[in-house]
Parts: sequence; C-alpha cells; structure tokens
Amino acid sequence: MSASRTKFYLDKQNSKWLGVCSGIADYTGIDTTWVRVGTVLLTFATSGWSLLAYIVIACVAEKKPLGLYDSAEDAKFWQGVRSNPTRSTAEVRSKFRDIDRRLADIETLYTSRNNRLADEIDSLR
Repeated sequence: MSASRTKFYLDKQNSKWLGVCSGIADYTGIDTTWVRVGTVLLTFATSGWSLLAYIVIACVAEKKPLGLYDSAEDAKFWQGVRSNPTRSTAEVRSKFRDIDRRLADIETLYTSRNNRLADEIDSLR
C-alpha cells in the first residue's frame, strides 16, 4: 500500500514530543515554531482540553512514512494541494498548457520551411 500525500501524518522525524505539531506544520506548510506556540496558547486558553486532543491525535494518527516527498519542492506542492486543491489543479493545468504551447511552437518551427534553420541543421550533419 502506498502512502497518501494528502493525508495527515505524525512527523516523528521533526518532533519534539509526539509529532503532532510537526505533523500539523508539515500538513499545512506553517512553520513548526508557530504551530507549537499556538498549541501552548490554546492549551492555556482551554484549561488543558487541547492537550487531551493532542494526545488523542498522537494515538490515532499514523506516523509519516520515510521518503514521502522526493524533495522540498515536492513537499511544498503537496501542502498547496491540501490547502487548496482547486488552485493546485489550475496551476498544473496552466503548466501543461504552457508546455503544450511551447511544444507547438517548436513543432511549427521544425516543420515549417525555414531555409536558415534547414541550413543550420545541414551544417551540423
């Protein structure tokens, strides 16, 4: 079974305690320090109830698989997908349109009768 890149995982590699805050930071793309500060403030504001929720999440959530992302750019892309899937889909569609347009330009240049280009290609042979 392959790991889902859109699912919440505990991030034990970057954890301080149980990996919940670092998992939230990985899932949302927010800096881990801010998530930890927010968790502490929320714990004081709720008289400790958020600590109970923290422990429940730590017991229920799965540990993040090693090598889930290929690179930092890959991790950032998937954080964007989780935060706004529609926007991410539009970005991917836009990139494919741009690639398609560039390939069409290359095809047009290659298939058109361009004497200068043909002479350059012949000189390379």
